[in-house]
Amino acid sequence: MKAVRFHAYGEIDVLRVEDVPRPSPGPGQVLVEVRAAGIQPGEVMIRRGARHGRWPATFPSGQGSDLAGVVVELGPEVRGFAVGDEVLGFTHNRASHAEFVVVDDVNLVSRPQGLAWEVAGSLYVAGTTAYATVFAVDPGPGDTVVVSGAAGGVGSLAVQLARRRGATVIGLASERNHVWLRERGVVPVAYGEGAADRVREASGGRVDAFIDTFGDGYVDLAVELGVRPERINTIRDWPAAAKVGARTYGEGSAACAVVLGELARLAARGELEVPVARTYPLEQVRDAYRELEQGHTHGKIVLRPQGGDQAQAVTGVKELS
Repeated sequence: MKAVRFHAYGEIDVLRVEDVPRPSPGPGQVLVEVRAAGIQPGEVMIRRGARHGRWPATFPSGQGSDLAGVVVELGPEVRGFAVGDEVLGFTHNRASHAEFVVVDDVNLVSRPQGLAWEVAGSLYVAGTTAYATVFAVDPGPGDTVVVSGAAGGVGSLAVQLARRRGATVIGLASERNHVWLRERGVVPVAYGEGAADRVREASGGRVDAFIDTFGDGYVDLAVELGVRPERINTIRDWPAAAKVGARTYGEGSAACAVVLGELARLAARGELEVPVARTYPLEQVRDAYRELEQGHTHGKIVLRPQGGDQAQAVTGVKELS
């Protein structure tokens, strides 16, 4: 099979699509033919070696946690799945950017009818991270919550989940994404110099909670806006969080099939929109990461190991289904 590999830390050019042995499932595992697999900013930091102390790589290293596909082989003692089942899930072995991947059965859920492959294959990291960030700050009716990176892969889901709890949500994002945010009941505010004053104006001077999905000083901004540390959560700026006592709930705090299944059902019912910016075939993995690393993508970028010869821009679940 073909799989993404890198043999040393570095920039995009260390990524290769190589022929490797197709794996076999062990006890409690299934082999999935991958139809879609999302890519993440965290994978960029791992590939560069910037997270070696926290998440070291063993070379040659694969990539990828998110996945969706079809079960093609069962190991012994598998529960709840059969060959031919359509599934989505995750692996902790950096292995989903490939044509086939072995997955523990407890890390899979059935793909709900009507859920697009691109959405199913990019839901785990962004979705469970967004779920954890909202849980961490516990918004409710009467609360005003600010979300940085509000149109990104995690932020676009966090704003929707916070709105589902009845909170007023202010989304920091570039102006080109303000219409999308406004249409989903979010108050858009431009990021950059003067953001504190713009947030104060939009919030009437009161901010109860802050979800930072971007880093780059937003924990300090939350403190400046008067948010209590226990209601600040960041998934990027751990040193700032440690300094002020803020929370750092992320994907690992909600990394389970139960949460993933609930998010998938919400998405399939149209109650949670998972924006997908573009899909790429596996062979164009470098191009996919070039787009991701520009840092201005609205929604997820997804690899399609089993489909498509050219990159495609996509706009929504209905179009993808």
